[in-house]
Amino acid sequence: MSERAPLFTPVLIVGLVIIMVSFAIRSTFGLFQIPIAEEFGWLRAEFSLAIAIQNLAWGIGQPLFGALAEKIGDRRAIVLGAVFYALGLVLSANAVSPLEHQLYAWLLGFGIAGTGFGVILAVVGRAASDENRSMSLAIVSAAGSGGQIFGPPVAEWLLSVMPWQSVFIVFAVAIMAVMLTLPMMRAPAMASRSELDESLGEILVKAFKDPSYTFIYLGFFSCGYQIAFITAHFPAFVTELCGPILPGGMLDNMGISTTSALGAVAISLIGIANIGGTLMAGWLGKRYSKKYLLAGIYTGRTIVAALFIMFPITPESVILFSVAMGALWLATIPLTSGLVAHIYGLRYMGTLYGIVFLSHQLGSFLGVWLGGRMYDIYGDYTVVWWIGVAVGAFSAIIHLPIRERRLEGLRTA
Repeated sequence: MSERAPLFTPVLIVGLVIIMVSFAIRSTFGLFQIPIAEEFGWLRAEFSLAIAIQNLAWGIGQPLFGALAEKIGDRRAIVLGAVFYALGLVLSANAVSPLEHQLYAWLLGFGIAGTGFGVILAVVGRAASDENRSMSLAIVSAAGSGGQIFGPPVAEWLLSVMPWQSVFIVFAVAIMAVMLTLPMMRAPAMASRSELDESLGEILVKAFKDPSYTFIYLGFFSCGYQIAFITAHFPAFVTELCGPILPGGMLDNMGISTTSALGAVAISLIGIANIGGTLMAGWLGKRYSKKYLLAGIYTGRTIVAALFIMFPITPESVILFSVAMGALWLATIPLTSGLVAHIYGLRYMGTLYGIVFLSHQLGSFLGVWLGGRMYDIYGDYTVVWWIGVAVGAFSAIIHLPIRERRLEGLRTA
């Protein structure tokens, strides 16, 4: 690729669209917490565990789909992911027990893995020029927030006009429809099968022996914990704990008259703010040390979360928190994936980033499950929120000793 290659290529545009729809659906599951629990009379932890398993399956599936894409091709892996996603949604729509929801969550998690960051970022990263790569990764990462902007309000509206089961079916149709854009995604050819078989194990051994890879892996844990906990529980958190919205006030005049509506809007606000934050992270990642930028982002998250929980929860504080946290939300994705590509090369980025992403999803599992469990025990989310503050501070520190240079002895793609 020449340095004058355009930023917006067909590969980038298709990747953007797939990520946007995939994450629009993923960002809505927290809105189903209360409707499903009320219909079946379940504890909060029951459906929370299904969402937690979904996040864990996403993490386990990410390196598998990354390796699969490197073997059979990106587009086939993405289609397979979409099929898993749609099947999981359809089966969940007909589920009537916690065990069924928790079982089908594995399909949903694998579906998100196949249509999510691991595969898409790898193909976009290979297709982009060196000059455009950091910004291309940031744009695709920001597309996840684009989906988060319209996903929750659309789901909230759909829930007002149809049962939650029908909403799942609508989502299944949407994820399959977006596969019609795949013929436009033509990435550069990969290495041959023999080359892949020869050296994938070698680079995995070298990465696992490198302390920097371990630091990246451990540091990504808190990102998953915080994001998944907020996505899954913040709508219910705001619905139940936020102070009332005053009649005739600005929010009421905008049609946001209930704390339930404010909870959905809060997730959208996080998505809106994150577009700017993620694009800024991509721009900064091209010019400054990625590890120090990541340490700064985790420090910012820690401070914002601590201040929010220390003061009374009001509509105004919910909005301020959503904007502040949103600016730091997915800004970690282009920097972390870019750091993996910078140190270990592009050839096996999908697999190596997928393994790092497993740590993210282990954090996601813990954040979502612990949120539901602690709520059932204590009646609020205070304990699990402070755990998120602590792991955020840990991530800020663990990124500092990373050696941000290409690992010696690696072959180029």
